[in-house]
Formats: sequence, C-alpha cells, structure tokens
Amino acid sequence: MHTAAALQLREGDRSRLEALTRMSTAPAGLVQRARIVLLAADGVSNAQIASRLGTSRPTVLKWRDRYGASGIESLGDLPRPGRPGTVDEVAVLVATLAEDGRPPARLGVTHWSSRLLGKELGLSFSVIAKIWRKWGIQPHRVETFKFSTDPELEPKIRDVVGLYLAPPEKAVVVCVDEKTQIQALDRTAPILPLRPGLPERQTHDYRRNGTTSLFAALEVATGRISADACYERHTNKEFLHFLKQVAKAHPRVKLHVVVDNYATHKHPNVKAWLAKHPRVTLHFTPTSCSWLNMVEIFFGIITRQAIRRGTFESVPDLKAAIRAFIDGYNTRCEPFTWTKTADQILTKINRK
Repeated sequence: MHTAAALQLREGDRSRLEALTRMSTAPAGLVQRARIVLLAADGVSNAQIASRLGTSRPTVLKWRDRYGASGIESLGDLPRPGRPGTVDEVAVLVATLAEDGRPPARLGVTHWSSRLLGKELGLSFSVIAKIWRKWGIQPHRVETFKFSTDPELEPKIRDVVGLYLAPPEKAVVVCVDEKTQIQALDRTAPILPLRPGLPERQTHDYRRNGTTSLFAALEVATGRISADACYERHTNKEFLHFLKQVAKAHPRVKLHVVVDNYATHKHPNVKAWLAKHPRVTLHFTPTSCSWLNMVEIFFGIITRQAIRRGTFESVPDLKAAIRAFIDGYNTRCEPFTWTKTADQILTKINRK
C-alpha cells in the first residue's frame, strides 16, 4: 500500500491548528479540516486519516491539497452565491491564535485587544470583537490552575472524598486548617454608612496593626465550627495545641481529621501524640489540593462577612471580631454537602 509523504506545515501553523481543534465554539467542519492537516503532517496515511475521522479519502486529499497550496486560510469555506463576505473570519481567527495567542514581541504586550488586532489587520475593532464573540475567544481573560504532583493523588482523593460521602459509623469527621496572616487593618477615616441610593463607603487608606492566624475545625456532619483559636504563630506547637482542643471537644469517639500537607501537620511531635491517641486519625489532602478541605469554604465566608470590610484598631480587636462571628455562625450553621464522587473528580483532573 502506498503511503503519502508527511505534509509539511508552515512555520507556526502547528500551534494554530492545535488551538483550532481545542475550540469548542469552532465550526465542526473547520475543526475536522485542522485535524486532517495535523494527522497528515504526522505522516498518517490518507486512508487511516479518513478512517479515524469518519470521512472519505477524497475529502482528506482535498484538504491536504488546499493547505499545501494556500495554508490555514484555505481551510475556511469557499464563498457562496449571494452577497460576498467582507471579512475572512478564519484569517482573523488564525491571527488571534498565532503563537498560542501571544502578539508579536515588537508590540510589547501580553495579549491581544480588539483595537490592537484590528489595527494590525486593517479592520475595525468592532469587527474583531464580533468575530471573537461568535467564536468564544476572550484574549483579555486568564484562568489559573495548578496540577498536583503528589504521587499519592488518587488514593488521597478517594480517602478524603470517601469520608465526606460515606463517613464511618459512630465516628466524627472534622476538617482542620489554618488561615494565616490575617491583618488587623484600621481605616484612616470614618466609614460613611449605608444610605438610600449610596452604598457604605470607606477610605482605601489604612494602618496595619499586626496580624494573627486562625485555626478552625469544621464538623462535616453539622457544619459547626467546633473550636476556634487565634495565634500569633502557626508552628507544630500551635497546631498540636489546637488538635488537642478538637479531640477534647469530641471525646470517646473515633475522630477523623482532614488536614493538608503542611509540614507542621507531620511534625514528629504531632506523630508522637497521635501514637498515644489512636482514636484520632489524620487524613491528608493531596499536594496543591487544599480545595478538598471543606473548612476552606468557611474561611471564605468569614473573610467576606467579617474580615475584609472590618476595621480593627489592634490584634485583640481582630480576634474578638473573629470569635464573635464564629459564635454567631454556629447558631445558624448548616452542613456543606459534598456532591462529587472520587471517580468524577479524577476523570476531570485527567482531562486537564
């Protein structure tokens, strides 16, 4: 069987074609054509390409030849009868995605704007913006992520999620963590109160009056913050002191404690105490997966509702406000419901 020679891609086209195949908003036909060209460049035979992509060999030959003659721009649909289009959307798309979406170094910018790309292509910014909206391209946005490199990623996820979805009988599951470096900020001018037509207003100037660290334990079954403490430091001594408080708050039961991989949680002093108290078991979230610890949800709540907009003249004022919030929170708390299974989480992680 004759095997066609690998298709030669133009400089920079591979990243553009790969970007096209990942776009959920791109027309299915254009995505398939990009895949045909990529497979052809990898030396896959025309018959194999047709079989993999569910198309015909003549179709594969057609788009190989089109690309070979005119490049990526030729993968778009040919003009149809009627009023001709004034803008080649594929050309705009290719220009946007070139070099993984990075503009040329001569421009000195990190990402395209509709005005900047319009100027480069000789088009109005409104045309560029319209095409971007149609294709779901948002150069101005950036999302962050972090992959966990923990070699025990899967067993740790299954362990922690299993505690949430099917906790052991006659046992208590709590999530423990520290919120460190909470600042006692004092505004330099009085806060203007909420009035009809005007929100509460406060100056952006402030004085720093010190910091504190909050250790909190969330009881999974009830949502209650079972203990609270504020410390100036967060070493293994403070963690162990707090862990003893949590154990005292739940006497004579098996206690399962979810914590992260922070070094203080694995200190020899902590391990020695756990060896003497076998009813207490620590369960570690994977590295870079603190979102598995449900007490982080509470930390978000207390930040929004009590800390971020607060005014504190001293660290004791800050501690008093934190304790007051926790006392009030425990009168109205409800359990957080974990819904994702370990298999669902791992499947999504493996798609990243």
